[in-house]
Formats: sequence, structure tokens, C-alpha cells
Amino acid sequence: MLSLQFRKYLLMTLIKSISGIRGTVGGKSGENLSPLDLVKFASAYGAWLKTQTQNYKVVIGRDARLSGQMITQIVSATLQGMGIHILDLGISTTPTVELAVVEAQAGGGIIITASHNPSQWNALKLLNAQGEFISAAEGQHIIALAENQDFEYAETQNLGSYQKDTEEAYLHSHIQQILKLPLVDVEAITKRNFRIIVDAVNSSGGIAVPRLLEALGVKEITKMYCEPTGSFPHNPEPLPENLTEISREIAKGGYDLGIVVDPDVDRLALVCEDGEMFGEEYTLVAVADYVLRHKAGATVSNLSSTQALKDITQKAGQRYEASAVGEVNVVKKMKALNAVIGGEGNGGVIYPELHYGRDALVGIALFLTHLAKEEKSMKRLLATYPKYFISKNKVSLTPDIDVDAILESVKQKYKQQPINTEDGVRIDFDKSWVHLRRSNTEPIIRIYSEADSQPMADTLAQKIMQDIKELVQI
Repeated sequence: MLSLQFRKYLLMTLIKSISGIRGTVGGKSGENLSPLDLVKFASAYGAWLKTQTQNYKVVIGRDARLSGQMITQIVSATLQGMGIHILDLGISTTPTVELAVVEAQAGGGIIITASHNPSQWNALKLLNAQGEFISAAEGQHIIALAENQDFEYAETQNLGSYQKDTEEAYLHSHIQQILKLPLVDVEAITKRNFRIIVDAVNSSGGIAVPRLLEALGVKEITKMYCEPTGSFPHNPEPLPENLTEISREIAKGGYDLGIVVDPDVDRLALVCEDGEMFGEEYTLVAVADYVLRHKAGATVSNLSSTQALKDITQKAGQRYEASAVGEVNVVKKMKALNAVIGGEGNGGVIYPELHYGRDALVGIALFLTHLAKEEKSMKRLLATYPKYFISKNKVSLTPDIDVDAILESVKQKYKQQPINTEDGVRIDFDKSWVHLRRSNTEPIIRIYSEADSQPMADTLAQKIMQDIKELVQI
């Protein structure tokens, strides 16, 4: 039985974190994502922006979910009320907005997307003048400004302007920048005559991915859910259990691969020619393998990502390091190491030669070049990589339980093993590992484990979950 306090928590779906604000649209202010909350948070971001730069210009883009246009209008008008000028990209991808901030020489950017969350959710993701996600300290400052309503609005003569990117110039620029990358070989991709099916979950990828593929010389493109209506036909998180339809279609034959992106196109999942998943963890592994064959340098992924990246990096004679979970943490470590490639095991590829952000579009271009040059099928390419299996689980707790104390107890129990506490507790064993970390937004502990077989990974996760349940007696 869940406690009354926990049930009340589950009904409150407005979540403020260092990366922005997200929640379910509608309901009461302060408990759900309402217009009042949007105004306060956009105002706080505007107030912060004006302390960072004299360039009072913000790029805004959104995924296709139904609430996106309404939220764009509220956020744009609020920022205009603060004297900030708006460049609205309309339906766009997260990486396109990130690149547009730099190209438009803006002071920052806001992406209106709840990423892989269901359609009733939406969010504001906040960017700095480099088109990168704001830091933890900056996020905390903006939250404080919003809670204290510590901001002022402009007088009539100083209101901000509004401009719409009606020609989709910044998506075109994004694609052109990808085509110009030295490691993207359009000729090789064109010669392979790939037959590709795309599932873009009726969001911005339905526009961006086919246009990229056409620019790469792919002639046979089958579109599945590529109308940007915002009505998601299935759970938008690109996990195997949500991709059964494209898997069945590919299994009928006639395709070389399938491409799946989430609503804002920062995650890339691939499907093999027989309908089996390539594996979201192996998106980054395959792209990194290709990059490392042509460029010497370090690689980075987070502590919950497959160790296959470490294996192929060390095989190439290069340095691998793991970061705390979260794109901003991966980017920070990539910059420190001058890494040539990095990302996260959820299909997030970060290629710094283009920009420091997860970008499914550049991931597609690099992967197709790799596949074309290797002259292998998807299954044969996958077979060349170290084989690991990940089990992803979570333990739900009541809000009154001290999660940090639980993690400390688990750490003490396994103190004889190599332990990393940079982000929660990661315990390494001979051929496996388990990573426990608290959620920043929910009273849960996420538990990721990896081993060289699925039963071993599942068993390891279940053992740790049982340890936790014994500690809290749930």
C-alpha cells in the first residue's frame, strides 16, 4: 500500500529541476504545468539571461506535441514583455535549436519538449549562449528567481520583437553543416542504395529525418508516423517494447534498416534488417567505432552506459572515461578530455566537431557512412562489437525515506568491490557492474546493471533490489 503522502506526490506532476521545468499540462498552478507556472519560469529565465549578456535574443523551438504552440505563445510573449527578442523556429528538433542559438548569435534558447515523455507532458529546456544546456548552478538560480518572482518587465517602448523562421532556414543549415563534416561520406551512402523505414512518432523527426536522408542520397525511404501532428501512435520513448510495429514491418523484408527517433530528435534507435533491435546502447558504440578509426582521442559516456564503448576505445589505444548521468555532465567531461565522441547509452550521440549536444541527425549521418563503408548488414556489424546486456530497473520509495542513507548502506555492503560514487553508487564486478542513483524528480532509486548475458544482468539487478527492500522493509 502506498502512503497517502506518496499518492499525493504522484498527483503533483510539476517538476522543477536544474535543466528546466516539466509537467503534465493543465490542472492547478504549482501542481501541474499551467500558464502561470510558464510565465513565472520564463520570466526567471529572462531575468537570468539579462545578467549574462547584453544580447537580448532567444531562439525558441518545439516538438510537435499538442500543447507546444500554446506554450510557445505564452513563453514568447512573456520574454517579449521583458524586452527580449524572439526567433521562433516553430516545430523543430532539439539539436537544431542548439545550433540556431549560435548561428543567430542569440543570448540563449528554449526548447519546448518533454522529450520521451507521453503527450500530456511538456517542458522548457534552457540553453545558454553557446547553445548548450545551462549548468546546475544556473538552473538552481533560475528556480530561485521563479519562486521569489524576482524579475521586472520592460516598459512599452522597450518590448521585445518576434520573428518566425517561416522558411525553416535553420533546419536546412543544420543538415548542410552535417553534410560538410569530413567523416560524412554522401557518395558512399548513395552508392549503397539503402532501403530505410523511419518511425518519427508523429513529431519533429518526421520533417527532419527524411530531409536528411534525401540529402544523404537515400532514395528508398518509407515513412511511418512522420506527420508532425503531435498525436503519438505509441509510447514515444524509443525502447524495444514500444517499437513492435516497425519491427514487424521490417521483418517482412525489403529494408536494410529502420531508424527511430524520439519527439525532439536527440535520441537515435536503430532496427536491424530482420526486425531485431540494434540496441540503443550500441548506437553510440557503432558511431564511436567509426570516428575512432579516423580520429585519435578520448571518448566519454555516463556511468549507466554499456562498457562496450570502453572496450572499443581501449582497443583503439585511446582513453575512455565515464561521467555522471546527464548530458551536461557528459559534455563537461568531454570538454575536459577534448573527447572526439561521446554521449549516453539511450541513443544519444554527441559529436563535438558539430556541436556539444545529443543529435540524432548527425548520429544517422555518421552511422550510415560507417555501415556503407563496412559493406556489412546491420546484424553483421553488430556482431563485431563486444556483447553485453543491460537490465534497467527502479525501486519506488515513499518521500520520507532517506535515499542517501540507503545508497551509503549498499556501498558499505559491497566495499570490497571497486566503487565509484561520482553519481550515486556504481559497483564493478569481474565481468559486470551495477549502478544505483537517486532520481532528481521522483522518490525512486534507478538501478542499472550490465553483464555478458541477460540472465546475469537481471540476477544482479534483482539482488541489489532485494538488498534495498530489506533496508527499508518494503
